[in-house]
Amino acid sequence: MMAASPARAAGNPLEAERWQSRPLVLVAPSADDPLVRSIEGALSQTSVRRDFDDREMVLFTVLAGKGARNDMALSAQQTQALLRALGLKADGPATLVLVGKDGGEKMTEVGHASLQDIFPVIDAMPMRRAR
Repeated sequence: MMAASPARAAGNPLEAERWQSRPLVLVAPSADDPLVRSIEGALSQTSVRRDFDDREMVLFTVLAGKGARNDMALSAQQTQALLRALGLKADGPATLVLVGKDGGEKMTEVGHASLQDIFPVIDAMPMRRAR
């Protein structure tokens, strides 16, 4: 088996999620942004976290330019590739993007978003209904 090339390892981390999970990407210029506090607060609730996990979601964050996947740091190259793939800027307005298992963008919210608004979008997806 061949090792992953350095270019692949530093590529868009969303590619590794395709057909495995539904990435939720939260980009904000600061960890103190109200959108960040809202999403993190919701995910700290056991029932919401269970609903998030049940929908096979993972959380990517880019806060103040630093990227992470479920709180595990991404490299600077992976962070930049993630931002490029979604057409976002680390210093832009706080944005939440839902990516489907097929790798396509399903929903984008700027400034304000709620997981309670996102879950029904996922529940209406064909792959989710087929479960």
